[in-house]
Amino acid sequence: MDDFHEGYIMGYIHVYTGNGKGKTTAAFGLAMRAAGRGKKVCIVQFMKPDNGYGEQISARKLGIEVYSFGTNKFVNKKNPRKEDIELAEAGLKLSREKMASGDYDLLVLDEINVALNYKLLDVNDILDMLKSRPQRTEIVLTGRYVPDEIVQIADLVTEMREVKHYFRKGILAREGIEF
Repeated sequence: MDDFHEGYIMGYIHVYTGNGKGKTTAAFGLAMRAAGRGKKVCIVQFMKPDNGYGEQISARKLGIEVYSFGTNKFVNKKNPRKEDIELAEAGLKLSREKMASGDYDLLVLDEINVALNYKLLDVNDILDMLKSRPQRTEIVLTGRYVPDEIVQIADLVTEMREVKHYFRKGILAREGIEF
């Protein structure tokens, strides 16, 4: 069977990490590509509110499910609020449910690496989830600070590296470009 023409058979684990811009953008781009090919896609965002970001709006227009678990408040890495932990746990619970349903071809866990780094979630819970995924489900994990354990289990790891950025010149985030 030709995987390209018959649809993929084995789902892989992707990681988009690093200090450069483009991790979420790459994940949403993959989601849009998959949706364009008739694949069922779900994106679960950690530590991000549903603020009508451009990518959330576009994805929903394409029939991609997007769920956001975060507030508009900064998360204190050394002392996260109970609400931050509860939202991350709710995002993980929904992610597990969506994955276990077997209905999805692609599941994106946006900023989950940051949630792990901030100790909002336990890496062993994520590893267990990844190991129990339906064989055909492709999973993408985004965010800086990816744990080594996730790198080891992943099939593809891309590191976005900042070489130059206009933010360093005081340019603020722009609607339609950064959000």
